[in-house]
Amino acid sequence: MTPSGAAVENTVGKLTRRQLVHRVLRNSARISLALGMVAVTGGCYGFSGGGGLPRTLKTVAIQPFDNQTAAPELQRELFEQLRSIMRDRLNLREAPEARADLVVRGTIVNYDVDLPLGAAADGRNTASNRRRLQLTIDIEIVESATSRMLLNKKGLSREGQYAEGGEATGRKNAIESLMTDIVEGVQSQW
Repeated sequence: MTPSGAAVENTVGKLTRRQLVHRVLRNSARISLALGMVAVTGGCYGFSGGGGLPRTLKTVAIQPFDNQTAAPELQRELFEQLRSIMRDRLNLREAPEARADLVVRGTIVNYDVDLPLGAAADGRNTASNRRRLQLTIDIEIVESATSRMLLNKKGLSREGQYAEGGEATGRKNAIESLMTDIVEGVQSQW
């Protein structure tokens, strides 16, 4: 045994059980306090970049899309979804175009509905038809201060599948897919 080890053993041997328990608890409290401080300061650490917009971009103006299709509901549904993702996923507030940091413009180019996807039959000789639709838009998102084009997509097209008679579900799926592409396209610029 080393001399320092013997000194520790002699010191511990002279402590009462109560003193030993007190030392262990005090040291445990110190360790807990240190770990708590690491956890608190670690919580202040964060990542920057990798998809977030610069802090200077706070507002957006979304212009209603020109609708070149025979489905008038598309313009409203697309506008509402754009408002939602700009607010919820990109953390932007709406503002008039003259005061907005970003301006979103676009055109609904094509909306093909009732495209056959397939049919399925079960043992009771009942058939269910699956359908699909295709939605195509042109979109541009411009930074107002610099006129920098953050996103410029022509012919951005997505499909939505639905059961026969459920066109609204297919349209919703296609719009949500378009929104994901738009967010990823804007975020990829930073």
